[in-house]
Amino acid sequence: MSLQDLCHWLQNSEWGTAIRESVWLFPIIEGTHVLALSLSVGTLLVMDLRLAGLLLKKEPVSQVSNQLMPWSLSGFAIMFVTGILLFLSQADKAYGSIWFRLKVLFLLLAGLNAAIFELTLRRRIATWDTQEIPPFRARLAGITGMILWAGVIAAGRTMAYNF
Repeated sequence: MSLQDLCHWLQNSEWGTAIRESVWLFPIIEGTHVLALSLSVGTLLVMDLRLAGLLLKKEPVSQVSNQLMPWSLSGFAIMFVTGILLFLSQADKAYGSIWFRLKVLFLLLAGLNAAIFELTLRRRIATWDTQEIPPFRARLAGITGMILWAGVIAAGRTMAYNF
């Protein structure tokens, strides 16, 4: 079974068809997806701006992170589930969309950026936690995160208007 065949099967599954053909289900899922995106990326933006040394300079990075990450991760979980449901409803179109592929690429790169931060910089956070301007690699992680999430959002919105 090819990837395109899998997408066709997913779109025509009971779930995909029910979501796509429902008067209420698709808009509710899509609205929830956008609200969860706002929660997740909005809180990540504050964290990335702190890492970049542009916001909340007097607050320790660990304190900002501890307060925001539960919200961000909750929003991401909801966004991920609703994104899968939206994909199910239009998998054939998504498969053929360069914008969907770019969105997934940006998502993977944002995840890689976060993983690199967590596995390297966070381990040494005690040495730079209270600095108003974090070290270069932390600033780079923050700026990269903002760029990648802007790419996810731009590709996602463009994809939605090109189906």
